[in-house]
Amino acid sequence: MLEAHVSTFVATIEAPAGAAEAVADALETAEAPAAMAVTLFERGPGMVEVAAHYADEPNRDDLVALIGKAIGPAGLDGLRIERLQPKNWVAQAESLRAPVRAGRFRVHGRHHRGKIPGGRYRLEIDAGLAFGTAHHATTSGCLIALDRLLKRRRPRRVLDIGTGTGILAIAAAKVLNVRVLASDMDPIATATAAENAWTNEVGGQVKVVQAAGLSHPALRGASADLLFANLLLKPLLDLAPGFARTLRPGGLCVLSGLLDAQARQVEARFRALGFKLDSRILLDGWTTLLLRRGSGRKVLAD
Repeated sequence: MLEAHVSTFVATIEAPAGAAEAVADALETAEAPAAMAVTLFERGPGMVEVAAHYADEPNRDDLVALIGKAIGPAGLDGLRIERLQPKNWVAQAESLRAPVRAGRFRVHGRHHRGKIPGGRYRLEIDAGLAFGTAHHATTSGCLIALDRLLKRRRPRRVLDIGTGTGILAIAAAKVLNVRVLASDMDPIATATAAENAWTNEVGGQVKVVQAAGLSHPALRGASADLLFANLLLKPLLDLAPGFARTLRPGGLCVLSGLLDAQARQVEARFRALGFKLDSRILLDGWTTLLLRRGSGRKVLAD
């Protein structure tokens, strides 16, 4: 079971939407200081807050260098580093939020247990220190894409790359009654996802592994009809050839974590690998793409 009380530090900075994505990518991929999780929150028209969480206090000069390299020195005065008291700070924040509806899905935390009608579209998700509760437009967009897809197709082999809380893997397992393979590079996220799967009574159907991208042996040999990836711009671009190899002809991938201005770049990258746009979902400045792999020969190399 995931430890409920974790002491961490959080570094936050606000930036215009496009710059915030670059900052998040720089902080997420840095080896030192190594972030436990990086999240983005809209803070008003055109502004996004980037929050990076660390087990130990990060060196301010290191963060300034990372952010400055990503977007230049402008705005660095707004960088804040704070110590979080030993408590489940994400769960506390989620407890103040109302349940979320995304298509037919209804997502709530344990504090609303028993207050939401049951059924396969009800998801009880507690974040712990992981990302993905449907309060953010990227997660909601993925759930809406799944809901729409269910009305015309029933995938049997499902992958969820960068699973976070496990919400998308759990949703697919519940509504499709299939086994789902989920992964995340963060051990805290994998523990959270596994715990949430058992809470939602699909623990035997959702297998969670720790891996960066498709690097786990179980993923390298996997073949999927449906693949979720709610990540960031750079990982989606880098993983595109691997997704093309993994998805069966005609298979679908649901991609999110993209600001509206970035979606065309990802769409173009996947088109070059034989994908076609099925649909796009626009929510609060964020885009979710549903792309279909062509029926031709699998891509063997980038």
